[in-house]
Amino acid sequence: MNLCRFRGADEREHAGLVLENQVLDLSAAGIDRLSSLFELEGLHSQLNRLANQDLPKYALEEVKILPPVDRQEVWAAGVTYLRSKKARMEESDFSATAYDKVYEASRPELFFKAMPNKVVASGGAVGIRKDAKWNVPEPELVLILNSHGHIAGYSIGNDMSSRDIEGENLLYLPQAKIYDRSCAMGPFIRVGATESEARTWAIQIEITRQGESTFKGETSVSQIKRSFGELADYLFRSQSFPHGAALLTGTGIVPPNDFTLQPADKIRIKISGIGELVNEVREV
Repeated sequence: MNLCRFRGADEREHAGLVLENQVLDLSAAGIDRLSSLFELEGLHSQLNRLANQDLPKYALEEVKILPPVDRQEVWAAGVTYLRSKKARMEESDFSATAYDKVYEASRPELFFKAMPNKVVASGGAVGIRKDAKWNVPEPELVLILNSHGHIAGYSIGNDMSSRDIEGENLLYLPQAKIYDRSCAMGPFIRVGATESEARTWAIQIEITRQGESTFKGETSVSQIKRSFGELADYLFRSQSFPHGAALLTGTGIVPPNDFTLQPADKIRIKISGIGELVNEVREV
């Protein structure tokens, strides 16, 4: 089952359950926020019950799909794939060992990424910094966590990154990662899948420029070193998230060192168990 946030003809934001090419309006059942839905016991059975109710339905092409976060902070984990560790070490002038150490350490790298109102939906424009020369997308599985740190679902994320800024000095990481339009997510949240099932999913990315493919890559969720529960546990240590959180789980696809995004490039990220996140690139 897939959930979404959407805006209909009334210009209000709604929570929706995706049924093939239609979206069921859960707001009509008193559920206005996805983050509230994730607190319910037996979420999957609750959604099955709602799917059988006589609620308003709209064709997907008639509504505007919004980012699938409403009140949740968005965080990210880094260096969870071996390929990511190697890439970070290659780009860093003098701090390469930090990436090697965090990959092997018991404590993962976690960093704040975005507030929900700054997340870009599928179909929106992601940003590359004007003051950066080496910008790349990072396709990632996203864990959707409720206020107790339990996994309520999964989505697709793009952790946009300025590799030259991060590589210059590790202390510049927030500037390399956090800026306008630096995070995209969507289009849906997949619910009801176990971690074992999610680890069978493939992650693919294709970047096109003027209609021509300039980069393709693929990896598997199974290559994430740490368990999902471990990542969630560390995120919730000494922190509270009353509305839950979204956690990007790191990337295993890294474009070659001579590749950088340009304005008007189109990024397509697919996760086999969820769908496709599509964004065009804009300079910010």
